Amino acid sequence: MPKTLADIKKSLDAHLGKRLHLKANGGRKKTIEHAGVLRDTYRAVFVVELDQDDNAFERVSYSYADILTEAVEITVLDGSDQTAFIIK
Repeated sequence: MPKTLADIKKSLDAHLGKRLHLKANGGRKKTIEHAGVLRDTYRAVFVVELDQDDNAFERVSYSYADILTEAVEITVLDGSDQTAFIIK
């Protein structure tokens, strides 16, 4: 498990353009799940372009601190939709 924000950013940089499954804490015992493609990583946040299956949003962004505090869990998928790498 990555221990610093820089480690998390490096892990995500290695998976730019790949499909992923995102599980986020929505508060009050709610869990939000999205599927999409990791588009960009910036100094403090990363951007995921969501699949267009009746989502209200085209993109979502989260900070690396969200992963560090386990508010967001990312599963990077390989071509056959099998888990290749989990970032949490």
